[in-house]
Amino acid sequence: MYSSKDIPNEVRTVEDVQHGCSIVREGYMRLREEIGQTIVGQKRVVDLVLLSIFANGHVLLEGPPGLGKTLLVKTIGEALQMSTGRIQCTADLMPADIVGTTIVDQNETTGKREFTFRKGPVFHNILLADEINRATPKCQSALLESMQERSVSVDGKTYELPLPFFVLATQNPIEQEGTYPLPEAQLDRFLLKVNVGFSSQDELHEIVNRTTAGLLQKVEVVVDLEFISAAQRFVQQIFIAPHIQDFITRLVLATHPGSEFAPNWISNDIVVGASPRAAQSIVACAKVATIIDGRYAVSHRDIRAVAVSALQHRIVRTFEAETALRTPSSIISRLVDEVSLYEAGTTHV
Repeated sequence: MYSSKDIPNEVRTVEDVQHGCSIVREGYMRLREEIGQTIVGQKRVVDLVLLSIFANGHVLLEGPPGLGKTLLVKTIGEALQMSTGRIQCTADLMPADIVGTTIVDQNETTGKREFTFRKGPVFHNILLADEINRATPKCQSALLESMQERSVSVDGKTYELPLPFFVLATQNPIEQEGTYPLPEAQLDRFLLKVNVGFSSQDELHEIVNRTTAGLLQKVEVVVDLEFISAAQRFVQQIFIAPHIQDFITRLVLATHPGSEFAPNWISNDIVVGASPRAAQSIVACAKVATIIDGRYAVSHRDIRAVAVSALQHRIVRTFEAETALRTPSSIISRLVDEVSLYEAGTTHV
């Protein structure tokens, strides 16, 4: 198991950067390899989820049922040796089923009755919110404070959540009966939204072989929560050049119709652009991508690798874009290309 003591607390020299990046990268690669013992294929999905964890953010996994979203979350929890809670979101789910509730309990020593707070499943390092769009808006809002503040408030008292804390939520985009679409305020709390696609034929063969022939292996612990916390602190110290950060801010502002950085066609596709959290998400994930790629400073390549997942759930499409079946990911991909061309000196079209 990799130790958090090997990661420098403060970056003071070039050697500190090189050594810290090497340890974080090795831990990341070993973790990805261990997850691959259980999860077949879906390499990009695994990479983006791990990027979010090292960047200290929540993830929304969207895809049809049966693609391994829940298994992925469970496997990550086992490989990280973190406590894992699960919420199966349904229409009758109550906020107390998530954050916990205050009950009247009898003290075994004194015999007196007293109020006791019984913690809900949110009090874990990793919380799996399965089919989150089936929970009512009241229950969805119960997650807002925990996702943003890493705490919950019940009966006038605030309870801190264990750190690190991640919400890994899943939703099914196909069956919409009995669902409640997540509000923009909650979507904005997710660092990334990851689209989970179908497996290839070779991958499907391997899935069938592993699951029907008893070939599934037990997940080994690779890193612990102290390593993840130390890696998160180290990632924040990775250098990002002013012109790279400028590219990120222009990309986010380009999602806003009427912005000086927006191409002419953007008003036909987007009603509401991305929030400042989008820029924060891109920077945080790009820093992790830099380390994993064996470099020490963020480049355009890193931004392009995470931009779609960081932006697609933070925009609101126009009615025309929805009816024309222009997906948020395709809109963001086109926007990234045009902002890159603009930076190189080519005018918008």
